[in-house]
Amino acid sequence: MAQPLEVTLSKQQREELIDVRDRHEKPYMRERAAAVLKVAGPPGKEGQSARQVALNGLLRERRPNTVRSWIHAWREEGIDGFVVEEGRGQKPAFSPDRRREDA
Repeated sequence: MAQPLEVTLSKQQREELIDVRDRHEKPYMRERAAAVLKVAGPPGKEGQSARQVALNGLLRERRPNTVRSWIHAWREEGIDGFVVEEGRGQKPAFSPDRRREDA
């Protein structure tokens, strides 16, 4: 059985995550910061598992591995690890900007 993912935050890290959770302009950044805070738990107490947070702790259900990947990205790069790089994600099947070449 895999060991549960533990997150320990310094006071500065906790404050930074709370600021992102409460004030960032992008909703996905707020969600990711909230997930890390829930796994870390309140100061002096144990947090929830990544699985609990993924399935019940966010506005919409996520895969547990998704929440784990956010935590790993945050550990490696800090808040910058949450940022979705431009050009990532699914491309639209139809774009009104594309002109039909055979018309």
